[in-house]
Amino acid sequence: MKKIKLKALIVDDEYPARQELRFLLEKYSDKVQIVGEAANAHEAWELITALEYSILFLDIHMPEINGLELAAKLQEYAREKGKAPYIVFVTAYEEFALDAFGVNAVDYLLKPIDPRRFEITLQKVLSLEEKQESAEPQKPAKPFSSVGLIPVEHKGKTLLLEQENIIFTYASDDYAFVKTFDTRYITRFTLKELESRLDSNIFQRCHRSYIVNIKRAREVIPEYNGTLTLVVDDAERSEVPVSRSQAKKIRQILGLT
Repeated sequence: MKKIKLKALIVDDEYPARQELRFLLEKYSDKVQIVGEAANAHEAWELITALEYSILFLDIHMPEINGLELAAKLQEYAREKGKAPYIVFVTAYEEFALDAFGVNAVDYLLKPIDPRRFEITLQKVLSLEEKQESAEPQKPAKPFSSVGLIPVEHKGKTLLLEQENIIFTYASDDYAFVKTFDTRYITRFTLKELESRLDSNIFQRCHRSYIVNIKRAREVIPEYNGTLTLVVDDAERSEVPVSRSQAKKIRQILGLT
């Protein structure tokens, strides 16, 4: 059985509370990957409908739409899509526990979070995920690169992009993005996973956070510290950084040495 790694979304309107959860989750980085954060239910909903999360750490008291209302909305979403993330409420208020389990929460943690209690919660979610995976029929893996299309998310839909239309990709705030001429798309992949899917004859890693379609570079700007900046031909004439360690390779590819 493959090793389970949960994709987590933290939803809390208080920055210190989100940081506390990040700190607690660092100990379990082999089991949980923090894929995003949201400061309110509206932000959370946009992220949940764009990417597939395994677990949602959710505050209850938030402006406009509270955590219980968001959880109820997720139950409807699960009926349509077949699956929703596991919900763990993290709150300073004891009195909503009954309501929380009424929207199928896996657990209800009180702030400040007891690390031992937190570990029990994670083990519970991992056990649930393991049971679900073992119950699903295993399908043989298919080669993902056979057609060369790159799946991206846009307004709740999955679109398939031709690689020639991708100008560069980059990582920011735990997400990987794809930039075409006039649109930025979010993806389900890490930048490393995207790199393995892209044609290595065209796409070059130019920075730890950037991969560029070298055929779409239109200007090279040398920087004082040995790095470069590539101006590409999207609508904004975006500037893509080239790190010092990658500058020699990029110069060679472009015939500048």
